[in-house]
Amino acid sequence: MAAHLLEIQGLTKAFIGVRAVDNVSFHVDEDEMVGLIGPNGAGKTTLMHLICGILKPTSGSVIFKGEDITGKKVWDIVTKGISATFQVVRPFRKLPVFANVMVPCLSERSRRRKGEWVKSLEQRTQDSLEFCGIGDRALEFASTLSHGDLKRLELARAIANEPELLLLDEPFGGLNAPETSLISKSLKRLHAGGRFGRLHREGPSMLIVEHKLSDLMKILDRVVVLNFGHLLAEGSPKEIMNNEEVIKAYIGKKGVS
Repeated sequence: MAAHLLEIQGLTKAFIGVRAVDNVSFHVDEDEMVGLIGPNGAGKTTLMHLICGILKPTSGSVIFKGEDITGKKVWDIVTKGISATFQVVRPFRKLPVFANVMVPCLSERSRRRKGEWVKSLEQRTQDSLEFCGIGDRALEFASTLSHGDLKRLELARAIANEPELLLLDEPFGGLNAPETSLISKSLKRLHAGGRFGRLHREGPSMLIVEHKLSDLMKILDRVVVLNFGHLLAEGSPKEIMNNEEVIKAYIGKKGVS
């Protein structure tokens, strides 16, 4: 049986008096879109930070493509093929949009990439911006962008390195219905290879934290549920939305509105 792309093994993060993540284990396979859901304070963002190296776990392991990357530096994890977007968008506000996306193109991972697609920093940057629908804003300063466009900029920065695994922390947060629909469609197209089709049959696998369940469940293959730092349930979107424990702890009713 092929190894999982990402394996979380007994991951625990303890702060003073609190276990934000408590002995959590699950996996993400290649070509898979997995949702990570749960109530506020369930440990979702902490878990994402443990995976991408912002925090070091108290115990447990993060395995990526068969390699233990637990506690490695953020830039080392990016080089290995994991990129992330965050709930609070922090662009370089005094730089043009174009420069914001060019920065990750200067990473060690980008310099190691080979193939026809790797033509120039400028082309790669513009490709990422156009995919996310903000190519026409390239020369504007990031400080002038709306919240919706900042979310698209965050995604453009994350995909510029051609990650194999994309971590997304509330990509729909603060967006209205049309903006949410646009980002949702972009993620589906990205996953299907719409961004990297010239080099890969499929786009990156994804692990997505999100509270807008009606939008999220439409694009997922599988869902992992956390509650008070523990793994509560795991299954297909349909199974999770009808799981009595999940309904009691988080959803409140069966089905997706």
